[in-house]
Amino acid sequence: MDLFEDDAPGAEAGSNAPPLTVSEISGAVKRVIEGEFGRVRVRGEVGRVSRPGSGHLYFDLKDDNACMAAVCWKMQAARLAHRPEEGMEIIVTGRLTTFANQSKYQLIVEQVEPAGLGALMAMLEQRRKALAAEGLFDAARKQPIPYLPGVIAVVTSPTGAVIRDILHRLRDRFPSRVLIWPVAVQGTACAPQVADAITRLNAVRPGGPVPRPDLIIVARGGGSVEDLWGFNDEAVVRAVAAGTIPLISAVGHETDTTLIDHAADLRAPTPTAAAEMAVPVLADLSARLSELQARLLRGTRARLDRSTQRLGDLGRGLGRPQALTDPARQRLDLTAPRLEPVLRAFTRDRRRSIEALHLPLFALRGFMADRRAGVERAGRALEQERLRDQQRRRSALPVVRAGAVRMLQAQAARRLEDMQPRLDSAGKRATTKVAERLSALTTRLDRAQAKIRREQTEGRLRAQEAARRLAALAPRLTAERRGQLEALDRLRQTLGHTETLRRGFAIVRGPDGLVTSAAAAGRTAALELEFHDGRVKVHPEGNVPSPRRGARKPPEQGSLF
Repeated sequence: MDLFEDDAPGAEAGSNAPPLTVSEISGAVKRVIEGEFGRVRVRGEVGRVSRPGSGHLYFDLKDDNACMAAVCWKMQAARLAHRPEEGMEIIVTGRLTTFANQSKYQLIVEQVEPAGLGALMAMLEQRRKALAAEGLFDAARKQPIPYLPGVIAVVTSPTGAVIRDILHRLRDRFPSRVLIWPVAVQGTACAPQVADAITRLNAVRPGGPVPRPDLIIVARGGGSVEDLWGFNDEAVVRAVAAGTIPLISAVGHETDTTLIDHAADLRAPTPTAAAEMAVPVLADLSARLSELQARLLRGTRARLDRSTQRLGDLGRGLGRPQALTDPARQRLDLTAPRLEPVLRAFTRDRRRSIEALHLPLFALRGFMADRRAGVERAGRALEQERLRDQQRRRSALPVVRAGAVRMLQAQAARRLEDMQPRLDSAGKRATTKVAERLSALTTRLDRAQAKIRREQTEGRLRAQEAARRLAALAPRLTAERRGQLEALDRLRQTLGHTETLRRGFAIVRGPDGLVTSAAAAGRTAALELEFHDGRVKVHPEGNVPSPRRGARKPPEQGSLF
């Protein structure tokens, strides 16, 4: 029997290696790849991008020679500052792993950033062209800004300087009601919050608990392209384009341009300029209204003056109405005294005639009725004749007809009636305005007078307090200054040469000043010694001066006589 038996027929070499399952070899490969490439940064161009309903993000990352699959899970994809788009060059940060079901490796993406500013601007330009092709930036879609918005909504950060500048400018120009919608103005939360704010403001119904704004201002201060990137988001642009409320974009400074500026109804260079564009100046409006009111009053007064003058001119051209009846009245006055006796005599004669006939009562009544009817007919005929005569005389007069005058008077009266409410309203408004101004001025004057009186009282109290303190302080200051002066005087006396002389010293002076040495004293003929109680003149030994000769007296002049 052989010590080593040959392998069985058909057995392959190396059959002693244990076989591995597919899962085991896949797990080994995964551990090796994840151990060697725990966290990497990869630069490449985005190829195919897929966004399924699960919320995860799948895309390819490629260059000229290779392609790598990349996946970003739902929670991480929501926090990405820049979403990858096809054709965009990016730098991704993540970890390398394998996908066992398809026997491939892939990159789990944690962070995405553009590969330089050029790539970011190229993506921005590509997005701008795509949105412009849809007509979101067309001028026909833009709405006019209201002249006097009652409610203004401001979408911005509640803690920055932008909202304070806007509120301060609105308060100075035209105080309005402002709704502040707080949002993040940079970072990953900026775009969804701004888009949601614009959509919700446009959904507000009139008459609800929250007033519907007449104007929306989206504002943010200046910053870099990355800081302002949230306002370039497609969701923000579509929310602005779909809104029905006019919107002013005030993002960044004058040199900063974002996509929301193209979609907005009006672009402001700065947030302060947006507040100035939103409302006019209240003082200018008041001055304009006052000017228009004065013009209306002047025009109304001039119109009434012209109508009054025209009516007076027409009245002067008519003539006196009494002139038409004065002749007839005069004739009546002349004939009236004769008419009464004639009528009495006529009535008496008729009564006698009737009594002589001895007619029955009914015949007499019929006769009287006939006579009365005849008299009435004669009176009517006489009245008609009088009217015809009056009409003939009136038509013969070269004056304006009464109907035209009445028509003009009626027209003037109607015009005055039509203008009366306007005049009353204008007068009431002017009176109310003047009263309000007088009330405001009176209030201001009262406040100023009260302030002046208060300041005078406070000044008087301060003056009294200062006088009291000065009166109490003056003796103490005088005593302190006197004590200091006396101390200085004592110091002066102590440090002065007089005190030194009291201790037995003396000052030697010569003709040329102080003598400070024995040699100088020996050369001096006369010296002066100063003690504390006086001065003494001395002569050095050997330098006693000779007595001076007496001066010769001039000879006396004898007398000539």
